[in-house]
Amino acid sequence: MNNKYVFKHISKKRWINMLFGVVTKPDNDWWIGRTKPDICHLSKLESLMFQGNGYFGIRGSVEEHYMEEKRDMFVMGTFDKYEDEATELPNLPDLVNLEIKINNEVMKLNHGEVSNFKRSLNIKNGEMTRSFIWKYNKNQYEFKFKRFVSMARLHLFISEVEVTPLTDNVRIQIKSGIDGQQTNCGTQHLVEGTKRLFNARFMQMQTRTQESKIKFALTEYHRIFLDETELNLNPHLKLSRRQIYANYSVDVNQGQTLTVVKYANIFSSKDKDLKCSVSEDSLLDLKKVGRIDYQALLAESTKVWEEDIWQNSNVEIQAHNNKPQIAVNFARYQLISNTPHDFGMNIGAKGMTGEGYKGHTFWDTEIFMLPYYILSLPHYAHNLLEYRYLGLIGAKRKAHQGCFHGAQYPWEAAMPADAESAPIWGNADIVTGRPMKILSGFLEQHVTSDVAYGVMSYLIATNDKIFAHRMGYEMILQCAKFWASRVEWNNEKNHYEITDVIGPDEYKEHVSNDAFTNYMAYWCMKRGAEIIADLRQNNLEVYDRLDQKINLKELFKALIQKSAMMYLPKPNTEEIIPQDDDYLSYKKIDISKYKDAEKDIEDVSEIFKDFDLKQLDKIQVTKQPDVLLMLLIFEDIFPKDTIIKNWNYYEPKTTHDSSLSYSPHAILANDLGLYDKAFEYFEKACQIDLGTNMESSVKGTHMAGFGGVWNTVVEAFGGVRITEKGLRVEPHLPSTWRSLKYSINWQGVKAEVYVTHTYFYVLTDGKIKFIYHQHEYQVEPKEKLVIEL
Repeated sequence: MNNKYVFKHISKKRWINMLFGVVTKPDNDWWIGRTKPDICHLSKLESLMFQGNGYFGIRGSVEEHYMEEKRDMFVMGTFDKYEDEATELPNLPDLVNLEIKINNEVMKLNHGEVSNFKRSLNIKNGEMTRSFIWKYNKNQYEFKFKRFVSMARLHLFISEVEVTPLTDNVRIQIKSGIDGQQTNCGTQHLVEGTKRLFNARFMQMQTRTQESKIKFALTEYHRIFLDETELNLNPHLKLSRRQIYANYSVDVNQGQTLTVVKYANIFSSKDKDLKCSVSEDSLLDLKKVGRIDYQALLAESTKVWEEDIWQNSNVEIQAHNNKPQIAVNFARYQLISNTPHDFGMNIGAKGMTGEGYKGHTFWDTEIFMLPYYILSLPHYAHNLLEYRYLGLIGAKRKAHQGCFHGAQYPWEAAMPADAESAPIWGNADIVTGRPMKILSGFLEQHVTSDVAYGVMSYLIATNDKIFAHRMGYEMILQCAKFWASRVEWNNEKNHYEITDVIGPDEYKEHVSNDAFTNYMAYWCMKRGAEIIADLRQNNLEVYDRLDQKINLKELFKALIQKSAMMYLPKPNTEEIIPQDDDYLSYKKIDISKYKDAEKDIEDVSEIFKDFDLKQLDKIQVTKQPDVLLMLLIFEDIFPKDTIIKNWNYYEPKTTHDSSLSYSPHAILANDLGLYDKAFEYFEKACQIDLGTNMESSVKGTHMAGFGGVWNTVVEAFGGVRITEKGLRVEPHLPSTWRSLKYSINWQGVKAEVYVTHTYFYVLTDGKIKFIYHQHEYQVEPKEKLVIEL
């Protein structure tokens, strides 16, 4: 490679050892933890130790209360809107709480002395544990906590608490219940509801959302043991506003262990598996489950994780240490825990790990998360895309509201039929005091192409003709129809163009001919025309059905004409592709101090301490990749030299003030042979949430960042790409990795790929074809095809 394209090597001491804000074990790839209480950093740990199963999710709040905590529990798809605020997932009553008093003194870790503290999350089965010795008033007590959200029983949460007095006989009082006084940053989405006790043991709270009228029933039941003996104790009930608590009091001798097992569940009126009512189903379910012990319930949940998830999405890294393996395991755990089982729902930008972004779905799903599901768990990908098909109703309405045709997908999506869920007004301007208008919902229109691109990627990788004919083609055609109505004719320049948008670089507003937006819109129209031509030639039944909805003859003419005359930003004399019509004319500044600043993606970026958004709009600075993301997606359009020159131009100008930024840079750098730079960006992607900044991720983790970790491992280092010509495998490992093994699913065939520095092999359970450096290879079932590197 020409020396002018080679980057200076960064310090290997730094990038060989990723820095995490949690403790890890060198002999355990599925464990993260802490060895001190960290009362001041509860919010980040609550996000990291999130537990969920795709139906509901609970932040990793501890049982006792602290001022710094943020308790959140969400049920997927249960959006509610409060007056003039944006719709959001309502924060539901807390089930985790469990107050422990010993001789009338409340156990809290900021009182007394704490030793032998351990807190951990098993990311292989989602079990969270905590243990410590608490010394108070010269007496010592041993505490053990463990809990999980079941993957086998989607409504179930279960916890177990053990208390052992080590130095004296004591009276232990337990207060545990359902606390409905939770809010979304002050907004209460739930009505008071009703509270009652069934069979003297089962507490239940019934409530509903204020606007969407979704009903919930939460039921809780306790079993109390003294050593191995179960105590037949009925709770003393305490009711207050939006709260119901069970109180127990037990005398415990020195050395005896008091165990409290909490069984809890939640049902909603949106559940498709309801048999009677939410209250009846919730009560009957818990009566059945409540006689099964903790370990048996954990075992069945662990089995689902192993057989349904890990065996179908295997990734094994042999490296200088196990930090990369832990990072990709954690990423997959978070993705699956936050992926809905219902095709009427999707993944929020922060999943259910916190209130950030209100549970809304963005382009994050199609561009950053969908590759994992397509290639590992295609049935999940199918559901996520079916959500977008259901969203055609709202997307058509949004297009109509803008005087366009076809389907314009919302920048922020909640319920599928909603036209746009992005808030119109944001925080107040510090100068005027007036709320600032949020333009994303109006101008970030590339999301429509992103949805179509996700659909096409799924169709190529799965060959799912049924989905294509029932939903996929219609979605792409409606998106293409939108762009055919959206592009504008420029008489002076004799081409179609797109003005007044925001591209992926959200520092630039009201731009014309954003490179990413234009190329994606062009692709969408061109692909739409190809689909129409193919259906007319090969499947008249589907053609006729879609023709009745869309008028394919007229649409085909429009797509051919407008894509042929579409303006696509081209390299200038210096081979630089303009990000938009004006970007290259703006002044340049040195942004190195902003790139190197410790990132808190949720907080105000370091650059805003020196510039406001209006100033940034006129500076050559980019929030996240725009041209480079376009070059990554459309890698075959431009020669490698052009891509490298654009990397050298735009990468130094990118602040990475988005969790979406690191992984595309890592993948593109690996493609360009910038291997140290690729690993540096991979490291940063892994540290978005797991990193040492304990003030980050407090509003939830970053789902697209997790998708990006997997993408970098499998797409960059593992070399896998979904291309128009089919599957491509061109791996290149980081220098400190010895090997990488991963599994993918290609058109119904499961393939195992094993990569070293000198060779790789592909082993499949069916016939599969793939491309390696322009050569096509075919692997027969159970055959191991070995290729030297």
